[in-house]
Amino acid sequence: MKILMVCLGNICRSPLAHGIMENIVKEKGLDWSVDSAGTGDWHIGSPPDRRSIAVAKSYGLDISTQVCRQFNVTDFDEFDRIFVMDKMNLRDVLNHARNEEDKRKVRLLLNTEVVPDPYYEDNQFDPVYQLIEQGCRRIVEEELKNKGLKN
Repeated sequence: MKILMVCLGNICRSPLAHGIMENIVKEKGLDWSVDSAGTGDWHIGSPPDRRSIAVAKSYGLDISTQVCRQFNVTDFDEFDRIFVMDKMNLRDVLNHARNEEDKRKVRLLLNTEVVPDPYYEDNQFDPVYQLIEQGCRRIVEEELKNKGLKN
């Protein structure tokens, strides 16, 4: 299984989702790969936001070596599942879809809810971390259940 996490700039939410999902996958002993990207190009080549790095570190995760990249249409070929953080990201990624198969790979991380962008509010990084972790754990459980595997 190859999973891509996508947000707007690939510096706050998707790097957290990338790190959290990698950690859960490792905990479960799964042979899955995880990456992240942004729909915008402002931060290509940059590390995650210092506040995302700090909140991840407070939960024992190191995301400081991640490097921002922009979502590309070829990501549809590379990844089995593409999880986006909000409805704008959903629209932007779906606008790149070439066919129905591409579209079926894309969904909101939290099903019908959005992961709020914490960029402008320092105190939102921890609640956002917790939302993302809940979403990632649910996704892993669903995927394992769909494959008839135990959590």
